[in-house]
Amino acid sequence: MKNLLPKDGIVNYYGKLMTNKEANDYFECLINTIDWKNDQAIIYGKLIITKRKVAWYGDKDFEYTYSNTTKRALPWTTELLELKSMAEERTSEKFNSCLLNLYHNGNEGMAWHSDAEKDLKKNGAIGSLSFGAERKFAFKHKITKESVSLILENGSLLVMKDTTQTNWLHRLPPTKLITKARVNLTFRTIDL
Repeated sequence: MKNLLPKDGIVNYYGKLMTNKEANDYFECLINTIDWKNDQAIIYGKLIITKRKVAWYGDKDFEYTYSNTTKRALPWTTELLELKSMAEERTSEKFNSCLLNLYHNGNEGMAWHSDAEKDLKKNGAIGSLSFGAERKFAFKHKITKESVSLILENGSLLVMKDTTQTNWLHRLPPTKLITKARVNLTFRTIDL
C-alpha cells in the first residue's frame, strides 16, 4: 500500500470499498439513524456552535475531549459495527470508537488540525470512511509546510497512522462548488 506522505507519517488511501449504491444506502442510513448534534468548541474562552454536526459512538461510554468540550460515546448501531468491521478487515487495525461528522454542504469544513488528543492511542491508526459528496482532503507538514491533497470518494477509506498526527496537520477545505452533504466516520482507538 502506497504512503501518500513523503515522510514523517503514514497515510494510505484504499479507495472505494463498495459500490455507489451501497455507499448511498449507508449515507441515507447514517443521515437518518445517527444521533447528530451541532459540535461545540471553546475557542479563546468563547463557546462556538458549529453548523457541522457530530456524533460519538464506541465500545463503552468513553469520554472524549477535544476543543475543550467532552462527549460521551453512544452504543454502536448495527450499521456502524458493519462499517467498523469493514475498516478493520481492510486495514488490519482494531478500533474501539468512532467520531462521525456531518457536513451539510461545501461551506462547512475543518481548519488545519491534528488528532493528537491525550485520550487517543499514541501513534494509533485513524480510519476515515467517507460517504456522500466527494471532497478534497489536505495534509500540511508542521515544519516544512509541504502539502499533499486528494479527493475522498463516496464509500472510500483513508487511514492515517504512525507519526502522522505528530508531524502533519490535516483539513477539509470549504468550497462553494459542493452543494451536497458529506458524512465522514473516523474510527479511532481510545486508550483504556
